[in-house]
Parts: sequence; C-alpha cells; structure tokens
Amino acid sequence: MDTPVSPWKDRAGPQDRPLPDAGSEDFLHHRELLFSIVYNMLGTVADTEDVVQETWLSWASVQDKEIANPRAYLVRIAVNHALSQMRRARRSRESYIGPWLPEPVLTGPDTPDSAIRTESVSLAMLVVLETLTPLQRAVFVLREAFAYDHAEIAAILGRSPAAVRQLAHRAKERVEARRPRYDLDRSTQRIVTERFLDAAIGGDLDALMDVLAPEVVMWSDGGGKRRAALRVVEGRDKVARLVAAVSARLPTFDARPVQINGGPGVVLFLGGTLYAAAVFDPAPDGERVRGIYGLINPDKLGRLAESVHPPAARLAP
Repeated sequence: MDTPVSPWKDRAGPQDRPLPDAGSEDFLHHRELLFSIVYNMLGTVADTEDVVQETWLSWASVQDKEIANPRAYLVRIAVNHALSQMRRARRSRESYIGPWLPEPVLTGPDTPDSAIRTESVSLAMLVVLETLTPLQRAVFVLREAFAYDHAEIAAILGRSPAAVRQLAHRAKERVEARRPRYDLDRSTQRIVTERFLDAAIGGDLDALMDVLAPEVVMWSDGGGKRRAALRVVEGRDKVARLVAAVSARLPTFDARPVQINGGPGVVLFLGGTLYAAAVFDPAPDGERVRGIYGLINPDKLGRLAESVHPPAARLAP
C-alpha cells in the first residue's frame, strides 16, 4: 500500500502539493489548530511537525470511513500522538546540558508561516507548563488556551469528565502558584523590554539593577553547543552582573525587535549570523523585568534564522 501524500509542509520550506480528495481538505482546514495545540503541548517545532505528520497518516488511513466530526477526530489523534511524544521527550531531556527552554516561534501578521500565526502561549507560560504531567498539560492547554469544555476533553483523552475536572483543577493550581495571572498591554511589555535592552547593551550595572525585579530569574539555553549558564540564575544582583559581563564580552552585534510567542522579544546577530533570541517577562508592576529567557542553542534558532534578517543598523555594547 502506497504511503499517502501529505499536504503538510516539508521542513525545508513550503511546497505545493496536489490535494487528492476531500480528506486532505479537511486536514488542511484544521492544520493551524492542530499545530497550535501540539506546539503548546510540546514546546518544540520539529516535534510538533512530526506529530502533525503522524496525525495526517492516521487520518489518511480512515478516509474511506464516514467521520461525523473531522475536527474532533483530528484533534483527538493529534493530542494522543503529542502525549506519546511528550513522554519520550521528557526522558531524553534528562541528559540535556543546562536549562531547557521551549523553541521560540515568531508570531504576528508578518510571520511567513501561517501555521505559526495562531496565538501561542507565551514562552514564560510554556516554561511553567513543563512542570505539569503530560495529562495535566494536555488538559490545561485544551481548557485554558483553546476553551474546550470538560466533556470535550474527556472524549479526546478517553477519560471521564470527573477525571478531567480533577486534572484541570490540579493543573490550574500548579500554574497559578508559579505564575499568578495579571494582564499587561503589549505597549507596556515593549517599553520594559526596551529599557532592559538599553541597560544591557550599555553594560550599565546600576541601570540593570533598576530595571530588574528583585526576584528576577534568568534562563540561558545553550544545550552544550554554545557558552551559557549551566543553571538558572536567580536574584537581581547575580543576574545584573551576569548580563553586564556578557555585554562586555560580546563583540559588536546587530539587534532586531520581533514578536516571539505573542510577546515582545529580540534576536541578536553576530557577523550576520543569528546568535541568540531572548524574551523578557515583565513583573506585574509593568516597570521591571522578572524573567529573562535567552536561547543560544543553534538547534532552536533554525526557524527564526530562515525568517528574520539582520537590520542595517548595528548596536555596539
């Protein structure tokens, strides 16, 4: 039996493929939803693409049957494939060098890949979701990010509504204990980000101390492939001194503001090559930064490098 031709995009880039039947059209119609749900469960684009491809293969194998609700069927397939992938990924991360961060994705109207334009959970929230069990995370993502009700989630996971309600309650408690909810508009987030960048680029220790919250936490994901802190750095004094030291060590670099996972971020280029991406999590007061997420591992920057080009202006530390 021939392998069904997938309408999903190859990783190398978009390719036009023929759509042989209505089943492919159903899949394409729901592809962005599937990508967004799975990415928010897994936090990596490559694994998400693998799961979406597996979902297509599973879907293609039942196209000769009547499916009353293609959307519900596809989501159920994708979520269960994602749960299996999540368990495999967690085992492999036990040997990861240094802090592990989710892979950043560009968001916003100018994003070239339409599958990424759908609203994504913030990078800071994805880090918190790593503390949940796979089932808790699936329930939280479906309930809080995509507004599925308990009965719908129960059907997707093959659990009772009562079990799903319990999972949802525990997941929400754990998330809110680590990240209390508050709302800041994007302009406030952008201003805080710019204040931090001004201080960091100048290596101004006093300015850094002023813009950092006392409880600030800094993550540096180098994956053992680039120089980065091997542990999460906590506290304003330690973070400020580390940022100032990195700023003094780096040569001239180019910086470009971008929208990452629905919030303001920045990408840094060295010699025309994408070197790092960073996202800054504002404190509830909207005046300081309480979280810094720096991605330096080149394996997690490939998609950004394909889409973002260095600006003409150069910024010198």
